[in-house]
Amino acid sequence: MKIKCPLLLIMLVISSLVAAQNAAPPFQIKGVLLDSLTQEGEPYATIKIVKKEAPAHALKMLVTDMKGKFQEKVPGTGDFVMTISSIGRNTIVKDFSVKAGEKIVDFGTLYITDASNELGQVEVVAQKPLVKADIDKIEYNVQDDPDSKSNSVLEMLRKVPLVTVDGEDNIKVNGSSSFKVYVNGKPNNMMSNNPTEVLKSMPANSIKHIEVITNPGPKYDAEGVGGILNIVTVGSGLEGYTATFSGNVSNMGAGGGLFGTIKSGKLTVSARYNYNYNDRPRSYSGGTRRTVGDITDGSSDLDYSGDSKGHGNFQSGSMEASYEIDTLRLITMSFGLWGGGNNSNGLSNTFATMPGTGDDLYQYVSNNRSKSSWYSIDGGIDYQRMFHVKDRMLTFSYKINTRPESSDSYSTYDYDMEDVAPDWQDFMKRMKNQHNDGSQNTTEHTFQADYTTPIGKIHTLEAGAKYILRDNSSEDDRYEQASATQADYEFDNDHSSHYKHQNDILAAYLGYGLKVKKISGRLGVRYEHTKQEVKYLLGKGDNFDKNFDDLVPSASIGYKLTDMSNLRFGYNMRIYRPGIWYLNPYLDDSNPTNISQGNSHLDSEKSHSFNLSYSNFTQKFNINLSARYSFTNNSIERVTEQVKDTEIFGLQNPTGKEVLYSTYQNIGKSRNASLSGYINWNATSNTRIYANLYGNYTYLEGANGLKNDGWNLFAYGGAQQSLPHDWRISLNIYGQTPWIMLQGKGSSFFDYGLSVNKSFLKKRLTLSAFAGNFFKKYQHPTSSIEGVGFIQDSWNKYTRQRFGVSISYRIGELKASVKKAARTISNDDVKSSGGEGGGGGE
Repeated sequence: MKIKCPLLLIMLVISSLVAAQNAAPPFQIKGVLLDSLTQEGEPYATIKIVKKEAPAHALKMLVTDMKGKFQEKVPGTGDFVMTISSIGRNTIVKDFSVKAGEKIVDFGTLYITDASNELGQVEVVAQKPLVKADIDKIEYNVQDDPDSKSNSVLEMLRKVPLVTVDGEDNIKVNGSSSFKVYVNGKPNNMMSNNPTEVLKSMPANSIKHIEVITNPGPKYDAEGVGGILNIVTVGSGLEGYTATFSGNVSNMGAGGGLFGTIKSGKLTVSARYNYNYNDRPRSYSGGTRRTVGDITDGSSDLDYSGDSKGHGNFQSGSMEASYEIDTLRLITMSFGLWGGGNNSNGLSNTFATMPGTGDDLYQYVSNNRSKSSWYSIDGGIDYQRMFHVKDRMLTFSYKINTRPESSDSYSTYDYDMEDVAPDWQDFMKRMKNQHNDGSQNTTEHTFQADYTTPIGKIHTLEAGAKYILRDNSSEDDRYEQASATQADYEFDNDHSSHYKHQNDILAAYLGYGLKVKKISGRLGVRYEHTKQEVKYLLGKGDNFDKNFDDLVPSASIGYKLTDMSNLRFGYNMRIYRPGIWYLNPYLDDSNPTNISQGNSHLDSEKSHSFNLSYSNFTQKFNINLSARYSFTNNSIERVTEQVKDTEIFGLQNPTGKEVLYSTYQNIGKSRNASLSGYINWNATSNTRIYANLYGNYTYLEGANGLKNDGWNLFAYGGAQQSLPHDWRISLNIYGQTPWIMLQGKGSSFFDYGLSVNKSFLKKRLTLSAFAGNFFKKYQHPTSSIEGVGFIQDSWNKYTRQRFGVSISYRIGELKASVKKAARTISNDDVKSSGGEGGGGGE
């Protein structure tokens, strides 16, 4: 057959060439795109692949995922051009060639930089997502939020999804005041014990991001009902020659900090230090206690009021180093110091009357002064061994931590015995001037081994073992003046207590992971054996040993709906072991009208939770919704009753009068249902509007018929506006309804803040000014407690006005990441008193 038409011949040749090209098997491109400064993955960057000879025709269009990774199949062979673009970023252009039979082109790690060029009055501003979601956690990028230049970490926590901070700075995670705090992936029990004080003192410009680990897998210790807060500091994870200096001053105090990184060969060292001095204005408090039910000759109604003033300091420092033995072996070392001290003094007036008649019974003035200190010092070393099989890894870790705390207080009582009712004079004689000297310390050694390996392309297996040797000690000494005229204090052996609590924990875990196309899942189980031994060296109490075993399952599954959205479901069981603050049987009767002590026979509490989350992150609109239900049947609750002091075991010189007695018991049943939402809308390239919402219904049940339930709502919202010439302004508003606890409820609150910052010298120098609650000097929160035989209403008055300025300056460049062992020690197994102030929680 002859083809007579030349045009037809040309068309057939072109068709053959196109068919031949399309017939060639496709090759795969892959890589990861990171921010050149922060080393974080660049999400949602647009990637375009074209043939070099046909630049106008795109063969493939794709975007990077939340971690900056990309992977796609491309047809054909020959010369290609890849273009990567993102808003406010310099475009990356890569030429590459593919030969016949070549199956993969790996671009490795690519770095993208900010675009600094301006056209006329138009400035390109990057809008990076502040929130990222994974199968088991939510991450808030503090460093990318302009408010971090002037706020404390505690203030920034109000923006973090699933976290609430009320008007009295009590923190809750997933509606629970029982949670654990990590720093750079490692536990810091001092921060878990004192989260409000520590995070209030930490400047947010030292933080990179905060992770809320909502569904901890089997590799995590079984502790933490509400979840885990992992605070990643800027000083860790950065390499290259860099140093940043910062300072701040406000009506609440002043502080400063620095961090830097330097590398020499295979050794990289990173160090950070912060110091803050806090001097808060005087605060006021008061309230009433009323007797309900039967009234006896030992009953009384109280009216009280007082004021206090304090100042303190907080300091934190850390140092991390890594040494690459070779491409498969890595050693990392770390050292950390966190802590501070407080000094305070206060005065209170108490007035007692007879219920029903109002007759005067007694009155007194109490003066109190105290000083305290608390520190956490830790060090650790990790050895990581990689293998030629990708993602197979073996890690050995050791950590030592010590947490010394001390307190020293003086209480004096001023009253006239002639003004005391005759049958109350013996009771008033118990109010002797006192000096209380206390100290606690926890030292622990932890050994851990972890192993993870892929099985095929879609399966992952992980296993590990851990052994913790923990020694707790507590010494509470009391000294009294025998009479008001006596100058010296005498040691009171009957009211002093020394004891030791040894707590060894052996744990092992096994986990399985699966990833098939759009579905990913994790399944795991953890076994923990606990051995406790308590010895009383001074004071009343019987030595005892106690062992218990816990089997802790967890499961989670995620489904990728689109490249920008995913759905996650999880279940986990968590336990709480009572810490030394709950166990200490020391009877504190320094205030004879309000006596308290710990309970050395507490059991660990167990909680079960189910959660369902949806996330959708685009350049314009980000949303994360989470629903959660949890229940606990033996939670540790603080129980307060009005009883005759003769019923309190171990109380010296009881008088038969009625007093408040508080202790801890495993009597709580809780049911919590919550819904939280985070919304971020990039209205324009310069305008960001956001909201963090949380709603929770709580049902609590305890002994003696105690029950309480109710709703609690939290809302935080605001807007950030970028202006020409590197100016930014932020306005934030937040509030909460009263929170629910077993024997009452707390107070609602409302607050607001405004901040302005300006960058100079290509964003190396930043100046910030901030103000909060500037129209109203004082807050007036209230709370109420109702128990057997009494109702107590309390109020506080303290300033929330905040004015201040801060400055930070960076020198040097950041180029790479400090190598870190992917697995390290995380001790998060102890329930601490840090959650006690959270208003009941779970």
